[in-house]
Amino acid sequence: MQEIRVGLLGFGTIGAGVVRVFQHNAPVMSDRLGAVLKLARIADLDITTDRGVEVGPGVLTTDANQVLTAPDIDVVIELIGGYEPARSFVLKAIEHGKHVVTANKALLAKYGEEILAAASKKGVEVMFEASVGGGIPVLSAIKENLCVNRFRSIFGILNGTCNYILTRMTDEGADFAAVLKDAQQKGYAEADPTFDIEGVDTVHKLAILIALCYGTQVDQEQIYLEGISQISAVDIQFAHQFGYKIKLLAIGKEVDGEIEARVHPTMIPQNAPLADVDGVFNAVRLVGDFVGPVMLYGQGAGMDATASAVMGDVMAIARNLLKNAVGRIPAMGYQESAINRRPIRAMNDIVSRYYLRFNTVDRPGVVAQIARVLGNFRIGISSMMQPEGCDADTVAIVIMTHDAQEADIRSALAEIDQLAVVHKPSHFIRIENSIE
Repeated sequence: MQEIRVGLLGFGTIGAGVVRVFQHNAPVMSDRLGAVLKLARIADLDITTDRGVEVGPGVLTTDANQVLTAPDIDVVIELIGGYEPARSFVLKAIEHGKHVVTANKALLAKYGEEILAAASKKGVEVMFEASVGGGIPVLSAIKENLCVNRFRSIFGILNGTCNYILTRMTDEGADFAAVLKDAQQKGYAEADPTFDIEGVDTVHKLAILIALCYGTQVDQEQIYLEGISQISAVDIQFAHQFGYKIKLLAIGKEVDGEIEARVHPTMIPQNAPLADVDGVFNAVRLVGDFVGPVMLYGQGAGMDATASAVMGDVMAIARNLLKNAVGRIPAMGYQESAINRRPIRAMNDIVSRYYLRFNTVDRPGVVAQIARVLGNFRIGISSMMQPEGCDADTVAIVIMTHDAQEADIRSALAEIDQLAVVHKPSHFIRIENSIE
């Protein structure tokens, strides 16, 4: 039986998961493939720490070149993470005719064009299913099963840390800081959680989804970014009273020839399927012009789920090698000649409904002053709530708007914050009702 040899760069948590797949499911892979997949070599700076998996003699090395340039390696798995040396290693593997599988969404979001151009020139494949949604097969679904569709929208819950924190805040009424600290103690959040809670991780994943759905490259700097650190228990409570949940959403839309690309906390209806995605789970909701709404849900991270996606890509490449069909499916879902730069809609031009929260003095006429400013900026009020004051002199006023333009909302709130009756800067959260 023909043998296809695999080299692994990075022997961390996901790397150990890949070894587990080889150890436990080699017969399954062989039966499905009609060939033998062999994990021939693993390169890592640390080859002494026990990863909880057994590795045969001569497999481990500290020399990455034994994976990147060895003539007996067919497929290289990159699980180092970050930009460098991952970028240099991937390009070197391609230069030496290796097919590449990676889970590195940051690398793809920043250097994807360069890497895929090099792969195309060399005639090798680059696959990256595990880079978005962990074990959820969303990228292959877009590139294959749903490929006849024009996509109207993308909505994604793509970061388990953020979703875990918001779920706990919703279920327990707890404050952000307390939940984050507990999440760090339980290992659900990093010691430095900035990358996750400020939405950077989600931006990288959305950049990849937009490229696959709309045939355009989008720089991560073009994606509007707002994390969850400013979401309070008060916002969670008001959202519930209005019939919403707050989620950190990745949003991509095609509107009037432009692409909306944004990541921010969003209120979605409690009866929307995405509202039931809780804890560390991820989900992606796509709307195609023929298929309609499709939602893919599952574990967005973790050793085994991510290793499953990585090895699914290895199997796909192996099948293509056996049938001399390398490049059968374009890496980004579109032929290179069809990929172009599409205009990215400015955030000030988006139209949405909004949740507005004000902290004001508790006396008659305040609501009228706020409503007058909103009216001057063509912002209609759909509903309002004014609970009892926090103390003798202060009250929260919460307003839900009709559709309004972001620029008008920002201008109106800047003017309202100058009113003498307003104690603190106002706060707003966008609302997406179209997810139902």
